Amino acid sequence: MSEQHNQQAEATAEQLDENQIMANRREKLTAIRAERMAFPNDFRRDAFAGDLHQQYESLDKEALADKAIQVKVAGRMMLKRHMGKASFATIQDMTGRIQLYINNQGVGADVHDDFKHWDLGDIVAAEGELMKTNHGELTVRVANIRLLTKSLRPLPDKFHGLADQELKYRQRYVDLITNEQTRETFIKRSRIIQAIRNVMVSERYLEVETPMMHPIPGGATAKPFVTHHNALDMDLYLRVAPELYLKRLVVGGLERVFEINRNFRNEGMSTRHNPEFTMMEFYEAFGDYQRMMDMTEKVIRAAAIEATGSAVLSYNGKEVDLSQPFVRMTILEAIKHFNPHYQDEQLADEAWLKAEIVKRGGSLPAAPGIGSLQLALFEECAESKLWQPTFIIDYPVEVSPLARASDTKPGLTERFELFVVGRELANGYSELNDPEDQSARFKAQVAQLDAGDDEAMHYDADYIRAMEYGLPPTGGCGIGMDRLVMLLTDAQTIRDVILFPQMRIV
Repeated sequence: MSEQHNQQAEATAEQLDENQIMANRREKLTAIRAERMAFPNDFRRDAFAGDLHQQYESLDKEALADKAIQVKVAGRMMLKRHMGKASFATIQDMTGRIQLYINNQGVGADVHDDFKHWDLGDIVAAEGELMKTNHGELTVRVANIRLLTKSLRPLPDKFHGLADQELKYRQRYVDLITNEQTRETFIKRSRIIQAIRNVMVSERYLEVETPMMHPIPGGATAKPFVTHHNALDMDLYLRVAPELYLKRLVVGGLERVFEINRNFRNEGMSTRHNPEFTMMEFYEAFGDYQRMMDMTEKVIRAAAIEATGSAVLSYNGKEVDLSQPFVRMTILEAIKHFNPHYQDEQLADEAWLKAEIVKRGGSLPAAPGIGSLQLALFEECAESKLWQPTFIIDYPVEVSPLARASDTKPGLTERFELFVVGRELANGYSELNDPEDQSARFKAQVAQLDAGDDEAMHYDADYIRAMEYGLPPTGGCGIGMDRLVMLLTDAQTIRDVILFPQMRIV
């Protein structure tokens, strides 16, 4: 029999076994329904497993017994064993695991016998006194125990969990139950975002919420998702970026604003791309791209310390140092740093640039101009080599439709992108606040749109109207939260840091 047939046979056998287990558990549930409330909700715990370990792990058996600490705990039963007249179980709550000790003397023979028929995965509640076993394990000597929720599906093998990586993403709830590393990743993600919020609030930024559905897609060059509002009888676009709304708020006098929320881009998927992703964008009146780089460093460093305890961490087995000031270099400086054989004359030659990009397997950019060609070459020959945190600065005007033009460098803007471990992590700039210049750039984007570039921006007349009231000199930045969490949790794919990544329906 071929290996494929063997795998199919094993899968069929596992499915039959699971069906038999579920049938048996449904019979148990039917019996419970006949005797009592099957899914009660009148138990209130007063202790968490992790807190109990933290508070009492250091006490020896006698010292703990002297305290006679009574607790009420609840969680999912992950381990269970019977030893004659006594049984042991381990339950898991949001903070960790704790062992239960059950015997006839504590709960009565009938309850103990009932407990022996409960299954791994069941949600149980227990009351009793904290104790230490002869092996020194913190345990609850149970006086009362109840089944709160009957689990109808069996948990995966306790040693291997969910072996199928795609199934982990599709059934994240099972992955979270069985995989401590997965739980830790998403606990860290929450702490990272909270640390970032703390930094922003300490800098007098106001957290705001802006629309998810836009009448005009804007704020980034990206292909949008389209939906239709029936009551208004109009098409709307899921936002590709909140930028233009946040800058409207700066016009309105909310001079420092930030938003952490979802963006949606109808583009390809990869280890670094998901159709919906979390960004933080922030804008500061009377700031510029230098100030935005300083803020970006501060935010990322604080997030790293919160997640890992240090600003020096390991990613994919290689050190990343976020504790030092991030390097800053231009696109041309980065190209020449990794390709010292390139000559200045070549990098200023449009024909040579096109040939070199094609030679390296890249695609020629849709935007015209030598700046866009230099950027395309940078992406082919330097971007992936930027392992330590590096700001690439001074991007060409033709690929930066919302950034302020440099006063001293014709054809360039006051814009940066941050790269770490060869990936873009943030994008920011001194904001364009000249409404006539912005209008002209929108028109240039519309020309690209008409020429078939479905990622180009539309003309946003209301945003121009807002700018005509006066946008102060402003700096802005966007940081990819998912990619930042990938970096700080040593995750190799974006799906590992999104609770429910987008998947094809099967």
